[in-house]
Amino acid sequence: MATQDNAASIQGVGIRVTRLDASGNLLNNPGDSYTTAAFIQVTFTPEYEAGDEITQKAASGAVCVTYQAPDTLKRVTMELAICEPDPELTSLISGGLLLRKNLGSVGTPNNKSIGWAAPAVGDDPSGNGVAIEAWSLAIKDGRKAATLPYFQWVFPYAKLNQSGDRVIENGLMATTFSGYGLGNSAFGDGPDDRWEFPTAAERPYSYARTAWAPTGLNGFYTWHGNLSAVLSNKAITSNVATMTTAAAHGFVAGEQVTISGQTPAVLNGVKTILAVPTTTTFTFAATNADVTSTTTTGSAVVGPGARAVTDLPDATTGYNVPGNSKYQADFAVDSIINSANNPSA
Repeated sequence: MATQDNAASIQGVGIRVTRLDASGNLLNNPGDSYTTAAFIQVTFTPEYEAGDEITQKAASGAVCVTYQAPDTLKRVTMELAICEPDPELTSLISGGLLLRKNLGSVGTPNNKSIGWAAPAVGDDPSGNGVAIEAWSLAIKDGRKAATLPYFQWVFPYAKLNQSGDRVIENGLMATTFSGYGLGNSAFGDGPDDRWEFPTAAERPYSYARTAWAPTGLNGFYTWHGNLSAVLSNKAITSNVATMTTAAAHGFVAGEQVTISGQTPAVLNGVKTILAVPTTTTFTFAATNADVTSTTTTGSAVVGPGARAVTDLPDATTGYNVPGNSKYQADFAVDSIINSANNPSA
């Protein structure tokens, strides 16, 4: 019996870049993790240190001892090229300032990232580094594999700077970052607990087949793994179920939650959360006769997922920029400045 299906890796479908703290831990605040399919390529080359060669000759001139130490892997050199001068991804990977503008009004702001400023002279542009994950299709017999249809490539610690010539011409201005990658045990099971081989993160790179890829996602997200809560109360009113949990559940509206252990049966299964009235309650549609509020047991589980970041923290002075020589990873990341123009003017 074959131990693998021999699928080929063809076409990149997405990358996720996540900021690290000084200890290599993944950060998960707004502006810390960016996902996109708009990349040209991720290139990595294992770099080896040549082993020492030791040779000793006898007095006669004949070789009496010779030994060649093995070459050893010391890191990977990396290059990431993206399709456009993406200011948010550029700021995340190589420091500098993200430039934002309010395209709405003072009363109803609509801040958008419209540019980027290079790191200051003397800064370490890449700061504490990032973790980079890339996904590609697993192709078998000319089509996407039926089982585990993606490859996930993990680079748990990378230090990249913007590199190469930037040319304004009659053509595409691609943005390229280059640097190196090393192992990082603090990567663990990734931003959303989906990486199943945390021990492998001690190595500069690894890959594995997976059932999931971040297709359709673009922008900053916060991530979570499985969120599980014990249920303590249930009710149905006008075809809307309200479930109460024994402790704060961490769910948000719009997420898919799997309910089990309930009667009537309509309360069980995968449900879309309609609202989260409190930290210990959530609601979903349930077509059924009203059920008076009563105690219950059972569980509610929201699987791994992403929550889109609708806005980023803004500042005009005193920014704590990743890559700056005085950057403090333990302080709130603030690498953003606003336009000085008054949107109402």
